Amino acid sequence: MYYEWGWRPHVSVAERRRQAAKKIAKLQKKGRTISPVVIQGRAIAKTFWGKAWCDNLERYSDFANRLPRGRTYVRNGSVIDLQIAPGKVEALVSGSSIYTVAISVTPVTKARWNSICRDCAGAIDSLVELLQGRFSTGVMERICRQGTGLFPSPNEIKLACSCPDWAEMCKHVAAVLYGVGARLDQLPELLFRLNQVDENDLIAKAGDSLRLGKKGPAATKVLGRGEDLSELFGLDIQQSGADNSKLSGTLTAGRSQALSAKAAAPRPQTTGGRAAKKRPRVQTREQRP
Repeated sequence: MYYEWGWRPHVSVAERRRQAAKKIAKLQKKGRTISPVVIQGRAIAKTFWGKAWCDNLERYSDFANRLPRGRTYVRNGSVIDLQIAPGKVEALVSGSSIYTVAISVTPVTKARWNSICRDCAGAIDSLVELLQGRFSTGVMERICRQGTGLFPSPNEIKLACSCPDWAEMCKHVAAVLYGVGARLDQLPELLFRLNQVDENDLIAKAGDSLRLGKKGPAATKVLGRGEDLSELFGLDIQQSGADNSKLSGTLTAGRSQALSAKAAAPRPQTTGGRAAKKRPRVQTREQRP
């Protein structure tokens, strides 16, 4: 960027990081929670929601020449704080200085949201499935549809940065927008917060269309419907089906009778804690025949 006094001096990545660390420490001392964007590897986003956001961003042909610098900035850790709230994104980006980025997103209209929910009704089984992006191609196409889906178009976003660059989307803003994609990898529900809609609406009308976790076991998987239990478990069971149902009660009664009989039987006399042994009788001389 050329200024009236000439080109702004280059600031190395190491110097930017030093400035960033100093700024972060100052903000934390004031009690502010800092949430930097950390990219592992080359891929900015790896999950469905993060990739879908970045893909939508790259449809902005008017900003195509600014996006590559933004990708570089977000990868090298220049987005030192990113906060996503209903209808807005606020961030700090480390460049030649520490710049403040503010992005406002027009909320999805009620008519558009109702249309999305109606078109997706019954096709998303659970909130977990929704947030993990595990649904049909048709649902993905509907949610990501340009102009009528969940992702904002260029005219639905307002961009601002405190840097002196005259462009509406400077490299700092581009870095933050890519940072949003990276953040959606971790917290996809933030997309719904940003658009000021409730993700539960997408599954509220699923009702009887649920395919998972709402059906009882099949009849062939339930015991007690006339199966031959002796063959099923490899046991020799002589009772009939009616006797099987009384087996538990019969065993309990038999055990009670055995215990009662044992209690009624006389105990042998004991001496010194040991049962007395029966000794053989010895005849005297006079008693012999």
